[in-house]
Amino acid sequence: MMTTNLEIMWAVFIATAATLFIADIKLSAGRAHEISRKEALMLCGFWVLTASLFGFLTGYMLGYERMIEFFTGYVIEYSLSMDNMFVFVMIFAYFGVPKKYQPKILTWGIIGAVVMRLILIFTGVGLIKAFAWIIYVFGAILIYTAFKMYFQKDGEMDPGKNPVLRLLAKVMPIAKDDDSGNFFVRREVLYATPLFATLLVIETSDLIFAVDSIPAVLAISKEAFIVYTSNVFAVVGLRSLYFLLASLLDLFRYLKTGISVILFYVGCKMLASEFIHIPAILSLGVVLGILALSMLLSVAIPAPKQAD
Repeated sequence: MMTTNLEIMWAVFIATAATLFIADIKLSAGRAHEISRKEALMLCGFWVLTASLFGFLTGYMLGYERMIEFFTGYVIEYSLSMDNMFVFVMIFAYFGVPKKYQPKILTWGIIGAVVMRLILIFTGVGLIKAFAWIIYVFGAILIYTAFKMYFQKDGEMDPGKNPVLRLLAKVMPIAKDDDSGNFFVRREVLYATPLFATLLVIETSDLIFAVDSIPAVLAISKEAFIVYTSNVFAVVGLRSLYFLLASLLDLFRYLKTGISVILFYVGCKMLASEFIHIPAILSLGVVLGILALSMLLSVAIPAPKQAD
């Protein structure tokens, strides 16, 4: 039985992802340290380069159209992740997590996100194949999310009201004064630490993000391989992206607006998919153009001075 190019690409992806995850856990989650802007920039460059090489290999093995779909899905997911990072800033500030422990939480959070997205993506692809009309539901969700994101004010999220965190407090005591860097500590009984509580809130927040972002990539491709690999390569770079953006928050004032426009575009594309075919290369250009314009406006238009 001959191995198909798609099966080879799945094997390459699994081997690459597993190797990078193991290395990331040993280098980042295994030792507490604060990631500098320089280190974060280098790591971001590494993850983008790795994703780009995989994208070009996808084009060589599966064709030009699949390569463009991969890069479009990757850019959409990565841009959506930028907005998610600002939520993570609030979560870490709420729990008072020291910067040296934040890489550990983000690394384990990313692993959980990869597993959750595996389930959600294959479920979403299966639903679209079984019920063609559900693509309109996904499109409507994206347009609703676009308007919600555009009109939502920063700081509206309260991590303390997370229902999973409330459930944790009912089943296990939380050692609020712990600074060991562990997820659990044993005293008279087993206690959860603020690090574990933070991880739970980040995981549930990412689940909410995935409900928005996965339909956005499904608007580009209905193939599980393209949707999942583009998602995973974007997600694994979140840890370094977080520390880079956390040091450059003031430069991205219009990023949320740009991302909401991207969501609106892909939502409309999904709703019109049965009537209008939009080439993948055009979608990639639109997404990159909106993202670049939002960043240029953030730099070109100075922030209004706050009154004393």
